[in-house]
Amino acid sequence: MAHLQLKDVTVTFGGLQALNRVAFELKPGEILGLIGPNGAGKTTIFNVITGVYKTSGGEVLYDGERLAGLRPHQILSRGIARTFQNIRLFTAMTALENVMVARHCRSAASVFSSVLRLPSQKQEEAAVREKAMEALSFVGMSSYAYEVARNLPYGLQRRLEIARALGSDPKTILLDEPAAGLNPAESKALMEMILRISETGRNVLLVEHDMSVVMGISHRVAVLDHGELICQGRPEEIQCDPKVIEAYLGTEESTA
Repeated sequence: MAHLQLKDVTVTFGGLQALNRVAFELKPGEILGLIGPNGAGKTTIFNVITGVYKTSGGEVLYDGERLAGLRPHQILSRGIARTFQNIRLFTAMTALENVMVARHCRSAASVFSSVLRLPSQKQEEAAVREKAMEALSFVGMSSYAYEVARNLPYGLQRRLEIARALGSDPKTILLDEPAAGLNPAESKALMEMILRISETGRNVLLVEHDMSVVMGISHRVAVLDHGELICQGRPEEIQCDPKVIEAYLGTEESTA
């Protein structure tokens, strides 16, 4: 069974149709690149999956369960985590604390036990800290655990966002332009990291404008244009598809 399925998902805002009957699935361990021109609806799909936007039609299924009506934190607890186009870290907190925050969805401690610092709460906090350190180690940031987030270089802040998403122990991770602003060496390291995420059995939905990243690591690529899915297939198929070329470059007639 596919972990994540979109079935004819439609989203409208007043008279604007942001998505029109979009349908695709994300299989276990798969990296699916989601590309398209600016305004094509890529981030809208992320917001629908994570419960920020409601669908006007169609449905989103995760492990066979409909996600409609669930709030973002409930969707997170089911195993779907995301990053954002613009970095959204807790800038006054350390890297470790940023990742520990992501474990709240796995926490069983009550307010009562936290206030009184009961042994059960202390044990859980130690476990949360250990898991957060594992996530930082995965992205190569163990040595930055106690650095305040605002003091980290931009490239490390991007990595920290991914570590925080991993800290919630997701089965599916949605990466929204993770290579934005990275230099070539950082982009190469990012590609290797995403491949390692896939090798753990997690599936990845990747929105990215850097085509070398998308085509270099995606198992499949889906292409959006004006809210519609116009093509999906293997990277080598997508690069040669006339509809994709037209969506990005335009025809001579439309350019004129």
